[in-house]
Amino acid sequence: MLRLPRYEYHRPRRLDDALQLLDRHGDEARVVAGGTDLIPNMKHRLFEPGHLVALSAVEELQGIRWDDGVLDVGAAVTLDALSRNPEVRRHASALADAARHVAGPQIRNRATLGGNVCLDTRCTYYNQTEFWRTALGFCLKKDGDTCHVTRVGRKCVAAHSADTPPVLMVLDAEVELRSSKGSRAVPVREWFVADGIHNTRLEAGEILTRIRIPIHPATRCSYRKLRQRQAVDFPLLTVAVGADFASDGRVSEIRGVVTGLGSRPRWLTGWDDLVDGSLDDDVVDALAQRAGAQCRPLENMIVDPEWRRAMVPVEVGRALRTLRSAGPAGASLEA
Repeated sequence: MLRLPRYEYHRPRRLDDALQLLDRHGDEARVVAGGTDLIPNMKHRLFEPGHLVALSAVEELQGIRWDDGVLDVGAAVTLDALSRNPEVRRHASALADAARHVAGPQIRNRATLGGNVCLDTRCTYYNQTEFWRTALGFCLKKDGDTCHVTRVGRKCVAAHSADTPPVLMVLDAEVELRSSKGSRAVPVREWFVADGIHNTRLEAGEILTRIRIPIHPATRCSYRKLRQRQAVDFPLLTVAVGADFASDGRVSEIRGVVTGLGSRPRWLTGWDDLVDGSLDDDVVDALAQRAGAQCRPLENMIVDPEWRRAMVPVEVGRALRTLRSAGPAGASLEA
């Protein structure tokens, strides 16, 4: 049986109280919302905080509001609530579907959007019990000095494996952060950094409070997820593509993001010069092949990296074909 380490549990009802607790306990404290990622990691001794600051009772982190063309979502809104919300399904259904495809229903009933945006990176050599890691030799991300994936260098390549951030990126969303020193906003497209140990711009003492998503009627979005089983599993690959369509149906701008391959989501580049206003089969194939050429998965998951690489153009192509027929609110399908 895997047991939790000893800790003190705090359940503030106001955001200011939660921030004071973080300031008081410093590096010994971690915030917990749904706990679907943190608690298993604590059982594996990947984290051993002396204090947990629970956010589930903080009313300021709840609620989904439609405000003058912007979806304003509290960071503590569960993924299940997000996937079912009428405003989200009407204005950003690709985001609702991305939330709906996270793990299984029990997890979605607890996991939050803020937690998904801040999800810890994952690796075959990291997400194991302490006994397993001791037998192999600890890795660069936790307690060791060697990356068992690359076997060289001093850079952790644990993979970003969250479902909702790619959709948030193509929709140009931003996150709001609060600390005792004030607040700031960061676009989700700038939120992640290429560091498998700590891959977000979240700073000590900060809490992610809300996610704001501007909704443009001309924008369509589609989403694909590849995993071994149709439920529970983390993604082997996630694809989100978005495009702005003119009134005559022609594409004025297109963008794509893939994740599950490296320590942060990857923008697909060089697409604009392949799109002349249409998304016919030839253009879709060219975009998919360019995406495949840019992605080189590593052995940070249990599935063969060459197979994962081969699936990039397949899933990107499927996402683009879905995009052609999607309404303004977007659409998604799962592999």
